[in-house]
Amino acid sequence: MTTISIIGSGNMAATIGMKAAKHGHTVEFTSRDTAKAQALADRIGDGATVATFGTRPAGDIVIVAVLHAGAVDVVAHFGDALAGKIVVDITNPFNADASGLVTTAGNSVTQQIAAIAPEGAHVVKAFNSIFRGVLEEDKPVDAFFAGDSTEAKARVAEFLESLGLRPRDAGGLDMAHALEWAGLLLVGVARTGAGFDIGLRVEPS
Repeated sequence: MTTISIIGSGNMAATIGMKAAKHGHTVEFTSRDTAKAQALADRIGDGATVATFGTRPAGDIVIVAVLHAGAVDVVAHFGDALAGKIVVDITNPFNADASGLVTTAGNSVTQQIAAIAPEGAHVVKAFNSIFRGVLEEDKPVDAFFAGDSTEAKARVAEFLESLGLRPRDAGGLDMAHALEWAGLLLVGVARTGAGFDIGLRVEPS
């Protein structure tokens, strides 16, 4: 398939990395915690590698799998190393008790990343509206994404589909904030009795 680079070594980085490797992709991890990234690569196997944090990622698709508070700084740190890459923001900028967002319309984390990303990089929001436990399962879950580049979105949609997910294009980058709210909506529904093994889904009428 292709090489997917993942910035981060937490739970979502691990889940996306394992799923990508399972479906035939080569995975590259890069993290400030090199030992943790190496442990993830060793756990996944299948040719998974670790790159030096801040150097140019091997994959054309680079998934930013860090906490929302650090996502913009991480992209700024990589700087021109991300030129020409598709940068996928998976963050959910919830407040402390997940009762609201710390972002506002027009100022999603994704848009903040796009504002400082190098020339030629295309930023896409994806994965934030899928619970980690659901993503681990091989179920055809709807995967919503948003971005301004038609070509970049097509590449992301292809990647999502390769993981057994159903790509759902939500529109331009201005819809990234709506997807952040969708993540919050999903948490609210889960907390009030539906449980955390649910997903958002588009159904024809």
